[in-house]
Amino acid sequence: MPELTQQDIYLFKEGTHYRAYQKLGAHPATLAGRRGTRFALWAPNAEAVSVVGDFNGWTPERDSLEPRWDESGIWEGFIPEVGPGALYKYHIRSRLAGYRVDKSDPFAFRSELPPRTASVVWSLDYEWSDLAWQRDRARINALDAPWSIYEVHLGSWRRVPEEGNRPLTYRELAAPLADYVIEMGFTHVELLPVMEHPFYGSWGYQVTGYFAPTARYGTPQDLMYLIEHLHRRGIGVILDWVPSHFPSDEHGLAFFDGTHLYEHADPRQGYHPDWNSSIFNYGRAEVRDFLGSNALFWLDVYRADALWVDAVASMLYLDYGRREGEWIANRYGGRENLDAVEFAKQVNAAVYREFPAAQTIAEESTAWPMVSRPTYLGGLGFGLKWNMGWMNDTIRYFQTDPVFRKYHHDALTFSIWYAFTENFVLPLSHDEVTHGKGSLLGKMHGDEWQQFANLRLLYGYMWGHPGKKLLFMGSEFAQRREWQHDESLEWHALEYPLHAGMQRWVRDLNRCYRDSPALHELDFSSAGFEWLDCHDAEASVIAFLRKPRSSGGEMLVVCNFTPVVRENYRLGVPHGGLWQERLNSDAREYGGSGQGNLGAVAAAPLTAHGRPYSLRLTLPPLAALYLQPA
Repeated sequence: MPELTQQDIYLFKEGTHYRAYQKLGAHPATLAGRRGTRFALWAPNAEAVSVVGDFNGWTPERDSLEPRWDESGIWEGFIPEVGPGALYKYHIRSRLAGYRVDKSDPFAFRSELPPRTASVVWSLDYEWSDLAWQRDRARINALDAPWSIYEVHLGSWRRVPEEGNRPLTYRELAAPLADYVIEMGFTHVELLPVMEHPFYGSWGYQVTGYFAPTARYGTPQDLMYLIEHLHRRGIGVILDWVPSHFPSDEHGLAFFDGTHLYEHADPRQGYHPDWNSSIFNYGRAEVRDFLGSNALFWLDVYRADALWVDAVASMLYLDYGRREGEWIANRYGGRENLDAVEFAKQVNAAVYREFPAAQTIAEESTAWPMVSRPTYLGGLGFGLKWNMGWMNDTIRYFQTDPVFRKYHHDALTFSIWYAFTENFVLPLSHDEVTHGKGSLLGKMHGDEWQQFANLRLLYGYMWGHPGKKLLFMGSEFAQRREWQHDESLEWHALEYPLHAGMQRWVRDLNRCYRDSPALHELDFSSAGFEWLDCHDAEASVIAFLRKPRSSGGEMLVVCNFTPVVRENYRLGVPHGGLWQERLNSDAREYGGSGQGNLGAVAAAPLTAHGRPYSLRLTLPPLAALYLQPA
């Protein structure tokens, strides 16, 4: 039985007990020869706590817990004959006069199928068979490795129309999702939050069961099977993690023991106006225990390879989403949330200490410095950070009529000025195809042909640009409509040549990206990038080299952002000889017009752009070319 020790209590009060899930919550156990379940709950402002469930008719105070003597605020007890599968909640009678409430277990390993909200006693035993993956994970997850991430919402990737349009289960998803990811050449899958959430339309971003995978798709072991299957097929798994806010549902964390236990009491600190949810109090040791334990839990028990940390900016800034007078400054009079900063550093340090082959990825949308730099250098300690500036500039550029793009050329070149200040991921995520924003295809300027050409060009530019890649599901085949969380992707679109061509283009980009060290080894170093020409705004053309760590094998990327074919376009290069056309987004197999360079171009000993040799190229309309020395 996982009894709490004095060392546990010391770490718990200090805020550094990042394995609290092994001691708090419900754990099947045997005591004095009797099988049952040990319960432990942090509720320091409760006057009485009891466990109610289907085993006692949901009768309050029949199975009471006792407070520990050490003033930890933890209540504990053993209930015999209660085992895996039992439904339960905690009935809390608060010291606040007259307040009683039934709460789900914050550390529950399993929850009832929504809309029901009880916790479920459960064991997380599982026989893992992904040792080969675990052995290779450090290499696959390294910062110099290729990362092409396929972002997935499990409930809407594919559905079963013959059975009431139900979503696939974790186990049903395993084989087809792995097959598709492998065929498309992605290296990792990022799953929108799988933690239990009451409102399906929140996509998992309003979490109530932080340690319980949503029951909508199966059991905890079913999710383990999905992750294990992806690992065995050579695919990394990234889980979205939401330590920034939580919903106010009565059965959840809000006002837990009749007081604001997990959140700040003052709404200027504890209420998030953008999401109508509560903000964690990172200054409270036990809250840091809860969240830190949760981060390590998904890496430990479910063997996730990385955590994508949601809404980091909302954690870092006290005035995030607030007007003047709606927030409280820190002790220095500033707007930085000092407790959140320290929490982020501590959790990241714990993750890399305990799981050095894992990564943490920050969705941080501001210019906060050193997000992805080590804590010992003064950074926040994340491994990677989303490049939201690149995403916003790029989307706006592609929405612009090509006639006027020459006036916005800096939108393409500005990102390189800061590209190596962080370890960036280039995200085209679910956020870009929701809330009335339409699909990525719909954002592209022009008629149908130009829209598809622009989107192929966008992907070509993105895969060539320094930084790891992330693409939300459906965008790889240019889904036409905005993503719908309660329906399947528009797989039928692949019956049409332009959509099928887009899918082939993304597949071939991924394969070229993975096979070419120049495109990923030095993503975070200026030594891996060299402009050949960034000044041709009049023609809306850019050209750059991506370089590997060792000499040779450079990749030349040339992008023409206008629908004009540019014949005899001379471009300086560092080497003579033959340059092979590795990829051309205007190829007919991708839905293009078939313009190009017949597979290769010989470099002439004519200087251009300060280089001793030059290529005379045909630049297809709205297209990206990848060329490599033979």
